[in-house]
Amino acid sequence: MTEKVRARAVYELLLEKFGTPTWEKRPALDELMLTILSQNTNDRNRDIAYNALRENYPTWEEVKDAHEDELIGTIRVAGLANQKGPRIQAVLKKIDQEFKQLDLDFMRDWEREMVYEYLVNLKGVGPKTASIVMLFSLDLPAFPVDTHVYRVTGRIGIRPLEISVENSHEYLASCFNVEEYRTAHINLIYLGRRICKARKPDCPNCPVHDLCLYPDKSN
Repeated sequence: MTEKVRARAVYELLLEKFGTPTWEKRPALDELMLTILSQNTNDRNRDIAYNALRENYPTWEEVKDAHEDELIGTIRVAGLANQKGPRIQAVLKKIDQEFKQLDLDFMRDWEREMVYEYLVNLKGVGPKTASIVMLFSLDLPAFPVDTHVYRVTGRIGIRPLEISVENSHEYLASCFNVEEYRTAHINLIYLGRRICKARKPDCPNCPVHDLCLYPDKSN
């Protein structure tokens, strides 16, 4: 069975298990800030930090011009606040300087490659963050790969084990239909969080158990 055939079967099984997921569509700049906050933390702490950020600074202009120490204190719960605070302000200042506005939704009309190159050249924005903004806010084809997606696709056998996280984005994008990207991405995360955990995966209760190549799945 090829990786792409396996991906198709896994997609259908996860759809049967988890259903079609829903998600909140945010403006692209909001999604970018939220995703920067999400780096190296869990969703709960990310959301607490994001909500505190928006409560204390109702506009991105206010975030851009905030006192750095106060901003760091506001988002401290997200972890690595000493890095994320200055990073957020640097990104906002760059966008404001280049486009004379704090908004990225106009990128929806750009070529996909131009959007990707611009985003990944922002300090602290990598392929995953760029792909999330593109897919969930700008309706541009991209397949984000986080730690859960990377782990489970390797275990199941959807991607070659030796491929890097960075190269996995394009590879996994080739394994699914464009209109399936959001559902595939979210359901693979559900699988990783709920069943195929980094330690002690619950293989007997996995919906893709019979397709999986993970050597310890019988335990």
